[in-house]
Amino acid sequence: MPNPYLHRLLALLLASTTSLAAADRYDDRYDHDRARHALERGEVRPLAEILQRVAARVPGEVVGVELERWGRSDERRWAYELEIIAPNGRLREVYIDAATGEILEEDD
Repeated sequence: MPNPYLHRLLALLLASTTSLAAADRYDDRYDHDRARHALERGEVRPLAEILQRVAARVPGEVVGVELERWGRSDERRWAYELEIIAPNGRLREVYIDAATGEILEEDD
């Protein structure tokens, strides 16, 4: 059964240019062109695909998404940072490898 929150989140992301950010260095500057180019080059999976994979493994409602560089300086990779409100009401941050969909880290 499709997740109604997924459709609302995707619509929100399309409507808002500040919801998806990519930082190619260590700062938090927004750079949508880098995110788009990473997708075009196949360095990241589409957000809709990532959200479907995560929904099956991490219960809750996704309320925020960022695309950023993650990891140590010698192993930096693209990662989606998802903010998820868990069924118990707690806010969780989940980091997903943007290329593979693998969960890298979960914070409660």
